[in-house]
Amino acid sequence: MPALVPELSVSDIAASRRFYCDVLGFAVRYERPEEGFAYLAFGPAELMLDQIGEGRDWITGPLVPPLGRGVNFQIEVTEIDPICTRIEAAGTPLFQSIEIRTYSTAQGPVMQRQFCVQDPDGYLLRFCERM
Repeated sequence: MPALVPELSVSDIAASRRFYCDVLGFAVRYERPEEGFAYLAFGPAELMLDQIGEGRDWITGPLVPPLGRGVNFQIEVTEIDPICTRIEAAGTPLFQSIEIRTYSTAQGPVMQRQFCVQDPDGYLLRFCERM
């Protein structure tokens, strides 16, 4: 298992599961429907979805949409174009259209193509492919 797996509190587990699986391409590793919980993976990227108000919640303050303010989750994939095409076909607007960015790292500059999209609760997802 990865050392870090974010768990996102969601308002509608069914809608979030549809978005992550049907639109973005995540797969369900396992779920606990009675708790409103799903563990998802996209290649080596993993995350958990947890229905607010079912099971145990880890709520540290008021949940006011959009959720996840101040954080974006970068998900590195081999190709962003098929994901972007599915998002557009679903009628979901991109938060940031495809762009090419170069970032300085300890190993030198890294260039990537990337875009951002918000999930149904407003969590910001940044898909990128290395160039």
